[in-house]
Amino acid sequence: MPSDRRPEFFKGAQLKVGIIGCGYVGLPLALRFAEAGHKVMGFDTDPEKVRMLNSGRSYIEHIQQTKIQQYVNSRHFGATTDYERLKEMDAILICVPTPLNEYREPDLGYVEETVKSIQPNLQKGQLVVLESTTYPGTTEELVLPILEKSGLRCPLGSGPENENVPGDFFLAFSPEREDPGNKTYGLAQIPKVVGGVNPPSGRAAQALYAQVVARVVPVSSTRAAEMTKLLENIFRCVNIALVNELKLLCMRMGVDVWEVIDAASSKPFGFMPFYPGPGLGGHCIPVDPFYLSWKAREYDFSTRFIELAGEVNTAMPYHVVDSIAEALNNHKKSLKGSKLLVMGVAYKKDVDDLRESPTLKIMEILHKRGAQFDYNDPYFPQLHKMRHYDYSHMKSVPLSAEALKSYDAVVIATDHSSYDYGAIVEAAKLVVDTRNATRRVIRNRDKIFLC
Repeated sequence: MPSDRRPEFFKGAQLKVGIIGCGYVGLPLALRFAEAGHKVMGFDTDPEKVRMLNSGRSYIEHIQQTKIQQYVNSRHFGATTDYERLKEMDAILICVPTPLNEYREPDLGYVEETVKSIQPNLQKGQLVVLESTTYPGTTEELVLPILEKSGLRCPLGSGPENENVPGDFFLAFSPEREDPGNKTYGLAQIPKVVGGVNPPSGRAAQALYAQVVARVVPVSSTRAAEMTKLLENIFRCVNIALVNELKLLCMRMGVDVWEVIDAASSKPFGFMPFYPGPGLGGHCIPVDPFYLSWKAREYDFSTRFIELAGEVNTAMPYHVVDSIAEALNNHKKSLKGSKLLVMGVAYKKDVDDLRESPTLKIMEILHKRGAQFDYNDPYFPQLHKMRHYDYSHMKSVPLSAEALKSYDAVVIATDHSSYDYGAIVEAAKLVVDTRNATRRVIRNRDKIFLC
């Protein structure tokens, strides 16, 4: 590859794009580049995922198998575990997880190992983009030094001295904004924020992404792009914590918080609705705020809003279990020894995504407090071992009126659209609703305990 490659090269047709991490972020991105006519190679450490992709099969519910088959058959998409093939790529996009460790501190192990696997295969003129959500400074402080161990250089800085100095390779950050199951805004419609470690890197990344999204939003640096993603999710985290706290107050005051939110939403300006629930889930909102609060300590700065929001949201699964105990007590039942059906383990409705699902924490607390429980979720016939939980012995139980009657209480933890809430309330002895999913059910309201 030529060392004097200019950013404009990435405006070209049929680029070779490598995407590391073929999960909820990487796979949709790979298919979008394939759809735009580029040659895409997905890289993953899981040989089973690679095998499924190369046979045209999907392991993510909302990603159509026919689309994967189409691009595999047209040779615009393939997958591999062989990281030496990174040498063939024009652009390399990193889409790997950035979880928290047991102390709720950033775990950049996946990013670090991925960059180390790129480094011996890095070629002159390649563009490397980190998409994984992280704290400001990661691209400059972690990714760049590892890549430069290859002997190639990428000048750091946004000053005029770097305006037209491309270096040996390009490096940028562009935060993923994937929202699994969102039928309104797909990847192509969501603007893409892009920041380079230097101006040529920023322009190269802008040229690349402009081919697959409707609008590219350039920012001055990778730090600004990294902070943008954190702001988006901290905004949601803090506002969800606010309505969760108000929900607890409204319950004590005998006020319906959902009615209040709906009424407030009628204001055409100055208000944006957020809704309470059993806790935060997904790969972003429960995790990302802690990346910034951790990094802020380096600057002797206390992020009090973030910490407080985290405390409120983390407490919600415990509130749900306390509410289940209260509802059972009202029916002269004890939580210990009770038989419960937990409905929905996905972190949000209508997706096959378990990441950081509050239901998993609720199940853990129920187990510790002596309750017996089964679960039902149409998106998870069987559970698997996860980073913090192991429910691999459990399978989704079938729903029937007879089965529902056999439980002391049915707990609605995820409000999947496929559930018939009227029939559930009709058959169950008691329903604990954490999502206001039964709001349209008229009959048997006395059976419903909203929490």
